[in-house]
Amino acid sequence: MISNCNLNNMTIPPRHLKKLFLLSGYAVLAFATVLVAQDKFGEPALGQTDTIVQSTKIFNDLADKALLAMKRRAEELKIKGVAVVVYVPGEEASSWCSKMLVVGQLKTDSSTNNPGSNLLAIAYSKASEMADTLKPSGSGVRPPLKGEFGWQGGWIVQGKTGHIIAAFSGGRSADDVMVSKTGVAVFAGAL
Repeated sequence: MISNCNLNNMTIPPRHLKKLFLLSGYAVLAFATVLVAQDKFGEPALGQTDTIVQSTKIFNDLADKALLAMKRRAEELKIKGVAVVVYVPGEEASSWCSKMLVVGQLKTDSSTNNPGSNLLAIAYSKASEMADTLKPSGSGVRPPLKGEFGWQGGWIVQGKTGHIIAAFSGGRSADDVMVSKTGVAVFAGAL
């Protein structure tokens, strides 16, 4: 049995409550339909999403192998630092997956005249520059932006489904590039 409903001292007769509930239900349904439509706007097509998900799984499977290859190469060159590998799905960087590995040291020591260096930050700076330019870090295709150093040491290749980026920081630029190329090579043909 429906009784009177009192909203702010306003009494709604029972015969009108049923209509009010029905109208409220229709309004909620219409609003939900609009939200679902908005939520789907701009999403990649189903096939494209499947490709991105599959490529991300492949990246995750190979990232540790790439980082270990970079570590071995750095040890051969007798350098310490940080290795980073990144997968950027698609033609431009709107998202990425990344992994890193400390190879001997995360940062350099500070002294009175030198504040030291955060090698992880430098490696990610190199990767960030490459994600924007789609060129190896320090390529000089444009001046460095805030947050970038314009330093060499990272390598990028285009794959079938996106870009693979590897960056190393801790050695001389030429050595960092060799280590980064070693990391990228692990992904050859897989993405």
